[in-house]
Amino acid sequence: QVQLVESGGGLVQPGGSLRLSCAASGSIFSINDMGWYRQAPGKQRELVAVITRGGSTNYAGSVKGRFTLSRDNAKNSVYLQMNSLKPEDTAIYYCNMRTPRRNYWGQGTQVTVSS
Repeated sequence: QVQLVESGGGLVQPGGSLRLSCAASGSIFSINDMGWYRQAPGKQRELVAVITRGGSTNYAGSVKGRFTLSRDNAKNSVYLQMNSLKPEDTAIYYCNMRTPRRNYWGQGTQVTVSS
């Protein structure tokens, strides 16, 4: 059974940084896109950033220039470096991995930006 295990969330002051990690455990093959989504209280889940198997990235406009997404195909892992964090970045962040057959989600990790 495939599970996505996330880590790296927490509480940080405005302007601070966090690095989220997500690793797939179990038998997972042919991962195409990897990415992160987030959901703030009272809002819909939204795309933060996605990276293709070849390394092409796409970022939400609100995080462009502050967040950097990367992946390690050998480790079936994806990473989100978040810099210059703002209170509006506060949300539960969900890891996502897509194969030709299935769409996998992590359990979510809380990111809180507050002074």
